[in-house]
Amino acid sequence: MKLENLLPREVVDKLRERTKSSGPYIQELSDKMKETVELVGRIVSKKLQESKDGKKFLLMTLMDRTGSVRAVDWHNAEENDAKLAEGDVVLARGRVVFFEGHLQLNVDKEKDALMLLSEEQYDYERFVEITKRGIDALYQKLVEFMGEIQDKEIRTLLEALFVQDKEFVSSFVQAPAGVSVHHAYVGGLLEHTVDVTTMCKRVSNVYDFLDKDVLVAGAMLHDVGKVREYKITKKGLEVTTEGELKGHIALGLEILQQAASKVSIAKTKLLQLEHIVLSHHGEYEFGSPVLPKTAEAYVVHALENMDSKLSRFRSINEKQKNGGKIWSEFDKHLGRRVWLGRWKDED
Repeated sequence: MKLENLLPREVVDKLRERTKSSGPYIQELSDKMKETVELVGRIVSKKLQESKDGKKFLLMTLMDRTGSVRAVDWHNAEENDAKLAEGDVVLARGRVVFFEGHLQLNVDKEKDALMLLSEEQYDYERFVEITKRGIDALYQKLVEFMGEIQDKEIRTLLEALFVQDKEFVSSFVQAPAGVSVHHAYVGGLLEHTVDVTTMCKRVSNVYDFLDKDVLVAGAMLHDVGKVREYKITKKGLEVTTEGELKGHIALGLEILQQAASKVSIAKTKLLQLEHIVLSHHGEYEFGSPVLPKTAEAYVVHALENMDSKLSRFRSINEKQKNGGKIWSEFDKHLGRRVWLGRWKDED
């Protein structure tokens, strides 16, 4: 079964479309030291400040899908602070420097050195990455998982959601698994789900007391609420109002129960799947409303947590490996710096 058989052609074409952005990405700025560049970035924070001698300056953080950089406007600070807002996409022209241990863009003095851009003036890919593993191939793997489930009621439930509900499928295969922490790109949720399910299948071959069908189904369902928690715009990945107010665990439970209402499934089986959705964050301190209290729920929690952490390690290595550094910057999500795969003789 392929996506072409489920989704409108224009949706499939959009998923496969990769546009080419002009100008450097933030990740490439380390190679542009002391050069003047034009950078397209989204303002994630800005603050009008005053130096010790009373001069106003605008301090901003600009980001694209490869990272973030500090930008400083010393020349038109008050004017630009008034006309720009957090979330705006701008074209910033300035000189790349190294200041206080970090790259910085010093905005030029001309009035047009910081320009607000409309959605038609920059490329989609500038802020939104797409899984490199192919959405078609990943979705096909998901279909294979369903076909291997022996329990007819559980398989029927999964097919009702992941095959027959075309609106859900369209959202699911495009959705990110996060906006910044892990799998933060188009198809990220699908990629994360496939990998967690693959690992759960392998664990079930080692621990034969596990209910393989419940485990695999739970792995497929654990993050479905993220289709309503996040949205994709030309400015990047954002949290929906519903996502902010409810969170993906509550939304995932709603989606599962809605799907279950359309099929016949034993209450005990549905309860096990609901428990996996509710407990997959593992600990109260990480937002889990209940601790994993079945072996299958614990396995889903452990493996989805590992997959999200390893995705973060991979992202850090991809984005910070250039420039000869041995260690990454401190990562607040992992609570540590990450070794970038290089050795250096100690003095």
